[in-house]
Order: sequence, then structure tokens, then C-alpha cells
Amino acid sequence: MRGQAINDLFAFLAVAREKSFTKAAAQLGVSQSALSHAMRGLETRLGLRLLTRTTRRVAPTEAGERLLQAVGPKFEEIQTELTALNELRDKPGGTIRITAGQHAAESVLWPKIAKLLPKYPDLKVEITVDYAFTDIVAERYDAGVRLGEQVARDMIAVRIAPDMRMSVVAAPAYLAKMPLPKKPQDLLAHQCINLRMPTHGNLYAWEFEKGAKELKVRVDGQLVFNRMSQIIEGALAGFGFGYVPEGAAAPYVAKGKLVRVLEDWCAPFPGYHLYYPSRRQNSPAFALLVDALRYKA
Repeated sequence: MRGQAINDLFAFLAVAREKSFTKAAAQLGVSQSALSHAMRGLETRLGLRLLTRTTRRVAPTEAGERLLQAVGPKFEEIQTELTALNELRDKPGGTIRITAGQHAAESVLWPKIAKLLPKYPDLKVEITVDYAFTDIVAERYDAGVRLGEQVARDMIAVRIAPDMRMSVVAAPAYLAKMPLPKKPQDLLAHQCINLRMPTHGNLYAWEFEKGAKELKVRVDGQLVFNRMSQIIEGALAGFGFGYVPEGAAAPYVAKGKLVRVLEDWCAPFPGYHLYYPSRRQNSPAFALLVDALRYKA
């Protein structure tokens, strides 16, 4: 009944504005008889005459004029919003919120988003750098970025970067004073720059793998940071070894500012993935962003 009442109100507005059943029927794409039946039904339910009909014209009664002024603007607002939604579908826009670690934000998200945004001026992207495993549903994020092995199984995961490797690096000035480590355990005799994990507050244990052998080494040193960029700065300043993504250290290694060791112990692992709830109703803007970020080997 409610759906029919809304349809009848919409039909009434067309007749009252056009002051003609013929024109209103053509506008709505219905027959004049169906339109007349709808108007009679609406008047019967309200117990009021809404339209004065003559052979030459149709005009709203006092009650009809009151209904026209009260309901007409509201229906126009609804129509405007529906039109805006259609435009949003054809012209992606709105704000997309993403949580990611610093390295992922700088090395993967930013280069691709910087190319996408100029093409879609109505699209906005908010990136929050956070190493914690944020509940993206509770915190109202559209998506998150984490390593493939860290994504929960109830999420949809889209690869946005190739496999990664970590690297152990130090400045030449530091290595001039200390022997090169030949195995991960040798790092226990060195100054190392630690990473504190915000998820549980502990220091991150450096992970190594060679063949079937896997090791975790808990190193020690004078510096502890919670960002990879700070670890690189500490290593460049000669405060010992840093354990950072290969790509982040590569420019400094290429220039001779950092030296890489234990490379054969740093095995590849699944790279960054964009993840979001499996039950999410994707907007055109979000689907566009996912496609732009998707890793294409």
C-alpha cells in the first residue's frame, strides 16, 4: 500500500503541475485511464477531492494545492539526490579512507594515487599511516593495506605489489669498525636499530630464512623507532644495522651510503595487498581505485 501511495502522489504532482491528464500521462508513460484511476484511488483514501476536472482543464482544489506545495519540493529533493547518485556512478567521486604502514603508503599507494587523482577531480583519498592491525570496519575505513600473509581470511585481498624481501644494512663507517656478520646469529654482537610494533608493544624480531631453516633473532642497540624511515636514517648515521624493506634501502645501497649483508638469508615473502570486507557494496569510485592499485606483473 505504501509503495502504491507514493506512486499515486507522484502521479498527482504530474497532473497538478501539467493541469492536464493527457500531458501528465505522456510524461509518466501511462495511459490516461490508469492515471484517472490512480487519482480516484488517492482521493478515496484521503477522503478529499484533490483535483477539479472539467472538459477543458484540470486544476488542484484547495486541498490539492496544499498537498502540491507540501509534497512537491520533497519529491524534487529526492529526484535531485537520485540524479546526483547517477552522476556519481558515471563520474566517480567521494572520499575513500585507507589505512596502511608508512612503507606501503609511500612506495605503493602514493605513486599510483598521484597518477589517478588528476583524472578524477571529484575523488578524494585519505591515507592514515598506522602499523597496527586496525579494524577497518569499526574504524570506518574503506580498505587497509598489509602484507599478504597478514590479511584476515574473511577479507577480500587484492595484490597491489610484487613479493618483497627484507635487507640488513649498515653504513660503511660502522662496518669499518666491526667484522661483517656471516650468519644471522652474528648480529647479536652488533649494534642494531630496533622496530617497536604498535600492535603489541614488543620489539620486532628479525626474521631470516635459508632453505628449510628459519630463524628469528632479537637484536639489541641504542636506537628503537616505530617507522622504517627513521631506521634508515639511524643506519645512515652509523648507529648499526637496520632491517628494512629491500626497496627502501636500495637507493642508498646503490650510492654506497649503505652496505647490505646476509642477503642469502633474506627470502622473498608475499607483498602488499589491499583488503576490504567481503560484504562491502563497492562504489564506482572504490572499484576505480582498486583497479588502479591492482598489481599487474
